[in-house]
Amino acid sequence: MSVKYCLGILCVLKVQCSKGSFLILFTSPLSLFFFFFFFFPILGKNDFCNDFLLFKNFFFDLSDDEAGEKASENRTATHEDSDSKPAVTKKRKQPAECFLSQPEEKQETTVKAKRRKKKKISDILEKSAPKPGVPADLQNLLNQHFGENRSVIEREELKLSDSCFLPANDLTHSFSSYLKEICPKWAKLRKNHEEKKSVVMLVICSSALRSLELIKSMTAFKGDCRVLKLFAKHIKIKEQINMLEKGMFHIGVGTPGRVKALVEQDGLCLNSTKYMILDWNWRDQKLRRMMDIPEIKKETMDLLEMCIIKLCREGSVKLGLF
Repeated sequence: MSVKYCLGILCVLKVQCSKGSFLILFTSPLSLFFFFFFFFPILGKNDFCNDFLLFKNFFFDLSDDEAGEKASENRTATHEDSDSKPAVTKKRKQPAECFLSQPEEKQETTVKAKRRKKKKISDILEKSAPKPGVPADLQNLLNQHFGENRSVIEREELKLSDSCFLPANDLTHSFSSYLKEICPKWAKLRKNHEEKKSVVMLVICSSALRSLELIKSMTAFKGDCRVLKLFAKHIKIKEQINMLEKGMFHIGVGTPGRVKALVEQDGLCLNSTKYMILDWNWRDQKLRRMMDIPEIKKETMDLLEMCIIKLCREGSVKLGLF
């Protein structure tokens, strides 16, 4: 069995067997199916088996003559292409070499230093031991706060002499013991105080919660004295003005912002005030003192400039740093 022609799906086969030779035209794979069942009884079993392998691959195997012709045509075509176009050699990409990265030794001179994080006040204070506040600390803050926007004459008016200050807390006193030390004649002052809208002692701290703590801690000192809360939390300023007008109070404890507002609205008069205590050394959860908080610092400086410094220079008010 040999293939004579192969055009697409049309094939002409020449079959030679013991019965004779045949030329068969196949137009579709379905015709092959009929060929098996039609010629199988006619052809001998041996002839069919011998020629089965060639018949199985007739779509792909061409005759020797046609295969030779096509091979020669391909050779001439490639020869002409090689003459007309120069051979282009494709550059093969060289495989990238893979190396195991070894840890480099750190060199202090060559390695760039990382960006330094900004130091927080709490980070500095955790490492440094607490130091008690002294009058020079308050004077330095006044110079730093008002130094840029004040003339030389105005700076001189803001200076406080040592006689304006009470003994500072050395971090060994409780609040009651400190008040007893700086005010040995408190009982007499309390009895002589009869003016409304004023207090004998004014305590300035950073928050309302700290004000409540100080009021509780001065129980041993105050006795039966009347204490007024001077902070903004849960208390309206009108209520505080009414209380100052109707009643008489000996001690006022609050924040600098509310005290300043009361002074501006004539709700609180400081002419009869004898002592002003700043809660200087106490630190909150972030280890900040009252002067480390920008808002509290500004309000305290404004309050001092408004009336306290003048009263201190006149000798009617004494400043204490607890």
